[in-house]
Amino acid sequence: MEKYFYFLLILFFTSCGQQNSDNRNRIITVSIAPFKYFVEEIAGDDFVVNIMVPAGSNPHIYEPFPEQINKLRRSEAYISNGYLGFEMTWLDRFYEINKTMRKLSLADKINPLVSEHHHEGESAEGADPHYWVSPECALIIASSVKELLCDMNPSQRQKYETSYNALILKIQDTDKHARDLFSSVHGRSFMIFHPNLGYLARDYGLEEISVEYEGKEPPPSRMKELIDRARKDGLKTIFVQKEYDTKNAKAIADEIGAEIRIIDPLSEDWLQSTSDIISALYSSLKESSN
Repeated sequence: MEKYFYFLLILFFTSCGQQNSDNRNRIITVSIAPFKYFVEEIAGDDFVVNIMVPAGSNPHIYEPFPEQINKLRRSEAYISNGYLGFEMTWLDRFYEINKTMRKLSLADKINPLVSEHHHEGESAEGADPHYWVSPECALIIASSVKELLCDMNPSQRQKYETSYNALILKIQDTDKHARDLFSSVHGRSFMIFHPNLGYLARDYGLEEISVEYEGKEPPPSRMKELIDRARKDGLKTIFVQKEYDTKNAKAIADEIGAEIRIIDPLSEDWLQSTSDIISALYSSLKESSN
């Protein structure tokens, strides 16, 4: 990884003379694709958003490409998750590449869930980094992004405040819809390969059961526990994030006669993705209660 990092540095500095249309735009870099949604909903097209971990990549173990680092070097701000494993490895290096850009860690105002899982080759994540899937947390994200944008472009504060208020209404509607749905299945459990819906579970009184064991594929003893638990709770669905292999989840699903449901929490369209996850989760809980 160290050699890869220095290769990137050499690549930028040898390409400093290359120009493209992005040089005429103001750039904000975000760690993951969902954060782009909040920037664009509030700022419109005032900024180009550079996503460090693109859709379809695993944000826990991702390594950036030269093009992303080149845009990072020209960014005016970096919006980080604050808890993701790849940031623990790369964030200080990113800040070394661009020492003048503003820094916003969205985790600073989030009430975190403790996380003990980790991924091979990285530091353990001290808190669950998947807070963006929660509408409650999304309200905090939106507020933090709005303040950053107003500081960066004060002449557009009124525009950003108006857009922010419209976004808040969308998030609040999503939250109300979720509360209405989950009130009838309060206390029920759901199973997911990688535990990325913990904040939804906390906010709406549900229980998340992770197939992953300490950030790895579960051993046979854990698989047996999961199968027994799924049968006990009458689970008919096992959720798998788009970026993950379905093998272990499918083994459990086949054993208990359940289906695999793919979700996409790393979509650039935060509103649609979160609404889809809430609907799919409610449907699975309703089915398991029958």
